[in-house]
Amino acid sequence: MIRQLFAGLVLGVLAWGPSDYFNEAAWAKKRDEKIRDFVPVEVRNDGKTPNDVYVRSNSTGELGVVRKYGFTLKQLGTYDAFEIRGVDGSYSVPFSIPADEVVSEIKLKLNYTYSPALISQISHLKVMMNSEVVATIPLPKENAGSPVSREISLNPKYLADYNQLQLQLIGHYTYECEDPLHSSLWLKVSNQSELEFTVTPLSLQNDLALLPLPFFDKRDGRRLELPFLFAAAPSAATLEAAGITASWFGSLASYRGALFPAHLNNLPNQNLVAFATTQEAPAGLNLPAISGPTVAVISHPNDIRYKILLVMGRDGKEIKTAASALAFGKGMMSGTSTVVTQLKEEKARKPYDAPNWLPSDRPVKLGELNDLRSLNVAGLRPDLVRVNTRIPPDLFAWKSEGIPLDLKYRYTPRPQRDKSTLNVNVDRYFVTSIPLMWVEQNSIDDYDRTIARLKKALLPDGTMPVQERVYIPPYMMPARAQLQFHFAFDYLKHGHCKDVLVDNLRAAIDPDSTIDLTAFPHYLAMPNLAAFGNAGFPFTRMADLSETAVIFPDSYSSLDLGAYLTLMGRMGESTGYPTTGVVVGRAADAKNYANKDLLILGSASNQPLFSQWAKYMPFSTNGESRNFEVSDLLFKFNHWLEGLGASERIPRRAEISLSGASNEAALFGFESPLSSGRSVVAVMTSRANNLFDLLGVLMDPELITKVQGALVVVRGKEVESLAVGSTYYVGSLPVWTYIRWFFSNNPLVLALLGLLAAIVVAVLLYRILRVRAEKRLSGKV
Repeated sequence: MIRQLFAGLVLGVLAWGPSDYFNEAAWAKKRDEKIRDFVPVEVRNDGKTPNDVYVRSNSTGELGVVRKYGFTLKQLGTYDAFEIRGVDGSYSVPFSIPADEVVSEIKLKLNYTYSPALISQISHLKVMMNSEVVATIPLPKENAGSPVSREISLNPKYLADYNQLQLQLIGHYTYECEDPLHSSLWLKVSNQSELEFTVTPLSLQNDLALLPLPFFDKRDGRRLELPFLFAAAPSAATLEAAGITASWFGSLASYRGALFPAHLNNLPNQNLVAFATTQEAPAGLNLPAISGPTVAVISHPNDIRYKILLVMGRDGKEIKTAASALAFGKGMMSGTSTVVTQLKEEKARKPYDAPNWLPSDRPVKLGELNDLRSLNVAGLRPDLVRVNTRIPPDLFAWKSEGIPLDLKYRYTPRPQRDKSTLNVNVDRYFVTSIPLMWVEQNSIDDYDRTIARLKKALLPDGTMPVQERVYIPPYMMPARAQLQFHFAFDYLKHGHCKDVLVDNLRAAIDPDSTIDLTAFPHYLAMPNLAAFGNAGFPFTRMADLSETAVIFPDSYSSLDLGAYLTLMGRMGESTGYPTTGVVVGRAADAKNYANKDLLILGSASNQPLFSQWAKYMPFSTNGESRNFEVSDLLFKFNHWLEGLGASERIPRRAEISLSGASNEAALFGFESPLSSGRSVVAVMTSRANNLFDLLGVLMDPELITKVQGALVVVRGKEVESLAVGSTYYVGSLPVWTYIRWFFSNNPLVLALLGLLAAIVVAVLLYRILRVRAEKRLSGKV
């Protein structure tokens, strides 16, 4: 059901473009370097390492079943329809092939439109895969200017693990001299064009050295769906171990998103992760003897196409050790089974030190975020340089110039004055434009002599080094954003029959460029579900979630477990660190977690905290009625303007009650009743489909932007956000900043204080003058 529900999965989320696809390995390496030294792991492998990693499927049986699936170019990261311009313009789209599949057929279902000015005899569209020509499409005159759909078979022999589909326009509008960038040379491709794959599955050997395969494959761009299997009543420690594992897989899944449906003694027919102790063993599995914290991989007992990853221990402490060892030391494991002999205690985490987040205690070099290759571009129409960033969502940037970006860049200097610029964007939104300097060949006047001196500053490769400080408006930098640098080179025309495109333009963003968050304190008005949806805040303030407690109903279902696991996956995706510090409790134990932020799961019928804490919540429920408060300040202001008396005004707060079938899921936040300054985020739902709708919203790049305020109600693909309830603040400000900010938001208080001060001064002056007058009248002065 979940596979059907989330069919048509999205590859690129939020503003994370195609560059994520190629930078993922470099990004993961940098992330792993940050966490590697936190938890040294020692393991004992069973030594049974297979010689053959991949085994081709037999021609008979279910292993040979052929299946088909496809991706649109939009799902592959192309946000909009794109144009290919010029005599030999091109566009590339990345895609990958999972390790456990053999592709027997590829079809490109291409939707495009081309210019009526193109001469069909000497114009065509060249389709290439990994620089190999796989098809040539003619551009006949009779179809010019109208949408065309064409299905093209691509030869799979040119496939690799990571691939590039390249479309190149060979376009001409005249047989004689032509402008290589003439406006009539264009072909537009719809991002609804589709790549369809016909594949045959492969079977992997049982070998932990292959992890995270086959449970997660970074070459597979689809959303990860990985079931977790438990005994009928898993303990808190087992659930905490499962949360650690889910956060690790969520971190690996990254922009794809990840779902972790939970099963209690119900073995699904697909790859899965199972948790077991000597007291808790899922039904249907023949488990090996447990001699300590153990990670193992076995074949599925009902279907040899699939594998089961076992996380085991003799008790709760050992199963958590096994889960932590899996997250921190999977590269040290091999064979079919590994026993963890030692797991040293983690180094204490500090607030805001998540590996995926930009540090806020020092400037960060862009070279720490991207590899050197991705910071370089070439050609007259180069691609964007993209740098993905994640920042703490509680940065307080009030009255600041913006986030400083000390930008160092270099480029092939322009031979004369033109309109070339370096455009700086955030998520495709314009920030600033910097003109690119030019170098005249002849220096005549003082200005030209100044330019000539600049030649001496050129680097050995002939590029011009420049440094600029750019301030990015804080509102343009959400919790996750993409910095985009576009070198827009102007095309210099030399005259009729003299225009030739020469591929000699190069540009680069220097890896020593820095972005600096150190000037911004951490202070945020809560509840703020946008911070939760985009960054898991406030729980991810500590990367290991050591200040987080997840509160289950006293009687929970697999639905509640699935929500918990998927949310832990979201936390891992945000921080890049496993949730080793999270604790799990029941509603009856909530008072024991007064010093933690709380994540509450359940429905109105099985979570008693929803009724016990109803007066603190912006949303409450009673059977089929959902109630929430809406402020009436706007109505009061209008009544005041109209001169209505207090008795004629409506109440200060109005409570709205909605009745009907429970066809929605609610996400809401409020201040913890147990401790001021602590937060509660609650997920309330009663039906599986509603829960999957809500979790899908958190992983949808378009719908996530609608998650705001204190209350979000999800009905299918419809998302409604409300700013209701009371506001509180987390974090702290410098004293002087707080005073200025407080009075700027409360001018009436400032006016009253000013009036009070004036009265005090007036009284003092009156008293002083009165005393002097009495002395003068008495002759003492």
